[in-house]
Amino acid sequence: MIIGLSEALSYGERHGIAIAAVNTPFFEALTATIAAAERIGVPVILQHAQVHEQVVSIEDIGAAMVALASRSECPFVIHVDHGEDIDYIARGFEAGFNSAMFDGSRLPFEENVARTREVVELAAGRGFGVEGELGVMLGNENGDPDQGIADEALYTDPEQAREFVARTGVGALAASFGTVHGMYHREPHLSYPLITELVDAAGVPLVMHGGSGLSDEEYRRCIEHGVRKINYYTYGAKVAMDAAREVTADPDVLLFPSVAVAATRAVEAEVSSFIRTLADSGK
Repeated sequence: MIIGLSEALSYGERHGIAIAAVNTPFFEALTATIAAAERIGVPVILQHAQVHEQVVSIEDIGAAMVALASRSECPFVIHVDHGEDIDYIARGFEAGFNSAMFDGSRLPFEENVARTREVVELAAGRGFGVEGELGVMLGNENGDPDQGIADEALYTDPEQAREFVARTGVGALAASFGTVHGMYHREPHLSYPLITELVDAAGVPLVMHGGSGLSDEEYRRCIEHGVRKINYYTYGAKVAMDAAREVTADPDVLLFPSVAVAATRAVEAEVSSFIRTLADSGK
């Protein structure tokens, strides 16, 4: 079944957990994530980021996301991740997505406010939720190995967060407090006190981007301090590649479906572990 962003985040708040938000730009990741969510039985957010348009169009993968989520008994949100312009987000809505994140984090503050507000108004006419972003997280989600490290100078300011939410009307806020997108090449240093300040100031659910690769304890502490949505992609895609390499090293494997099956199983195991870690944090 398909539910709204606010409903999923409210579930997380009631149960003291974070909702897993998994990017699925290839079919094996999509079916694996749905299977993992159904096994664990909590809401999950299925995402497609604009940067992954080079992998598959939002219309093509969106049709599969909507169809598979609709026929499942598990609740799913269908979310445009890191939308860089309102036209792309509108394409997502037309394709069946019911939630979106506008990424104006690298824009000047006033422009970020104005453009995020436009997306909120577009979504409001359809009854959809919007996530905004304030503060800059380094790295990306396209597999670039040069991800950098978090820069404290780019962390989200709580008072700016308060103003941003009030002026845009977003229902969730992605903030910078020590994570990066992509692979971690050195130990992250998360600012848990800043998470608490941001939650108190913003007054809406806080979102962690760059959620792949943290320890279970780091996830739990972030959730304890108020994070309610955690994005996940890089490490799930990596285990798919690792599984594919192992299968293709066997000279007796001649057909691609063997690779697809191995990748699906690997992603399902990885995503299941991630979802369960977030879900168990409220116990």
